[in-house]
Amino acid sequence: MITLDRLPESPLQTIHHPLLKQHNITLVVKRDDLLHPLIQGNKWRKLKYNLLHMQQSGVSELVTFGGAFSNHLYATAMACKTFAITGHAIIRGPQLDENNPTIKMARACGLSLHPVTRIEYRQRHQPDYLNALQHQFPDAFIIPEGGSNSLALNGVKELAQQLPKSDYVMTAVGSGGTLAGLAQGLTKETQLIGVAVLKGAEYLAAEIRTMLNGKESAAWHLEHDFHHGGYAKVTPELLQFCHTMKQHYRLPLEPIYTGKLFYALFSLVAQGQFPSGATITAIHTGGLQGLDGLRYMNSMNVR
Repeated sequence: MITLDRLPESPLQTIHHPLLKQHNITLVVKRDDLLHPLIQGNKWRKLKYNLLHMQQSGVSELVTFGGAFSNHLYATAMACKTFAITGHAIIRGPQLDENNPTIKMARACGLSLHPVTRIEYRQRHQPDYLNALQHQFPDAFIIPEGGSNSLALNGVKELAQQLPKSDYVMTAVGSGGTLAGLAQGLTKETQLIGVAVLKGAEYLAAEIRTMLNGKESAAWHLEHDFHHGGYAKVTPELLQFCHTMKQHYRLPLEPIYTGKLFYALFSLVAQGQFPSGATITAIHTGGLQGLDGLRYMNSMNVR
């Protein structure tokens, strides 16, 4: 049974770094990677109210979408196992590598995986395709890729209410749901900055505005210069940065989402983009399981 009871609040961590001291910046990290032992960070925040809606509607199954290494796929599989939900995932294929650690975990959780061609996968937002999918799975509730929809914003607004008073809040942005929820949950005194982890993601602003439907209270904008080549692309500088943050500041990062977020944050500080005395809260959205996928991709020389 899924309940509305809140999970214990995830902890805060203050980072003490010479660059921050030089610019008189206070950096607080919301460690949402420690929110839940199995379903981490923003993926749980976005799934929670989708699952509650599904339960309250009397629907017994769910269908969602994801890439083979998707954090959303991982979290959905864990949620289905934890709450005994029958789950189906439409996977960008057309073939699945059964040695992929995310695929192996999803199968172990009992998630039914349905690989499709990349051409078919591109239809995942189209009404006709979704209607056909609903006909194929008549007892299922369809959750979009990344879990980002109006229901997801309620869970992220809960996160916003747990943050300390800050001049700026920063988050990584993939599908835009986390930023949209924060924009609704934060006050107008806080400036919200999203770091796009995909190359050529200028379209995200329009999608976020659609999700918000004019209901944002905090000003927000996206930074597009810190994708390091695109989704799941990394650079030696980014990898070294992630290693340094873990070794010296006890902040574990993965280079797909959170590594790019913090790399961008420190770059903007170095550029003098924040006024002296500012407080920044950065959201650690979890996704550390992505490190296993990245290691596997490197071992297989996947591109």
